[in-house]
Amino acid sequence: MDLVLNIADYYFFTPYVYPATWPEDNIFRQAITLLIVTNLGAYILYFFFATLSYYFVYDHLLMKHPQFLKNQVSREITHSVQSMPWMSIPTVSLFLLEVRGYSKLYDGVGEFPYGWFQLVASVLSFLFFTDMLIYWIHRGLHHRLVYKRLHKPHHIWKIPTPFASHAFHPLDGFLQSLPYHIYPFIFPLHKVVYLGLYILVNIWTISIHDGDFRVPQLLKPFINGSAHHTDHHMLFDYNYGQYFTLWDRIGGSFRNPSSFEGNGPLNYVKKMAEEKHNSHGGNGYKNEKLFNGECTKTE
Repeated sequence: MDLVLNIADYYFFTPYVYPATWPEDNIFRQAITLLIVTNLGAYILYFFFATLSYYFVYDHLLMKHPQFLKNQVSREITHSVQSMPWMSIPTVSLFLLEVRGYSKLYDGVGEFPYGWFQLVASVLSFLFFTDMLIYWIHRGLHHRLVYKRLHKPHHIWKIPTPFASHAFHPLDGFLQSLPYHIYPFIFPLHKVVYLGLYILVNIWTISIHDGDFRVPQLLKPFINGSAHHTDHHMLFDYNYGQYFTLWDRIGGSFRNPSSFEGNGPLNYVKKMAEEKHNSHGGNGYKNEKLFNGECTKTE
């Protein structure tokens, strides 16, 4: 994060904001700048990528699902906008430690004996390390002692949109992001790679709420995508993972997505529309019922 801090200081804060008597390496100045930059960056990432996803990826048929709430999109956005500044406060404290040199972030690829190979390996290590910790943190947040206070606000959205991706209780959001921030304090990681992964993490978080349930056939057994995460929102006790299905399989919480089996929320909406159309022709169907996100019907 010191790369971002240096750029912000050079082009904006030093010439236009802070007095010349306040040195750039002052810890209070760094904390203020990081707080501003972190919030600004979070809002830009959220609104840019969530908006793109909502208009170009998200299937708006899902908004006709019975469990899609009234004014849900505006409520998701409001919740996110209100939560992100509070999430940023403990996050900035960790960024400040990085900037002050307490992490294992490094500048040059040549600083380590295995060079580029170690850089690539660190990306894979980061993904598997954070996926493991997020699984257990997320699962812990479902414990009855903390669920109602912390994680339940995120489960209000049974049929989430991309704008629900950051609609967390602030402490919930920070706890689930914690593995990303503690990784560079334990393992060496290139500073530019760290920034890239920070952006990737935010995009991925949006993508698993985007209602696009398609996954390449080859990757279906391994990748935890929107289909898995939507079932998690609807069914509660399954698919806690972030990127992969590995820890759900190890922890016994894996559930093959209902969308892959033809009875997911989008299938329900389509069947509901078909039955409504057929009922006008007198086919005898009177109503539909929803049970755990699956479509059932009575004659």
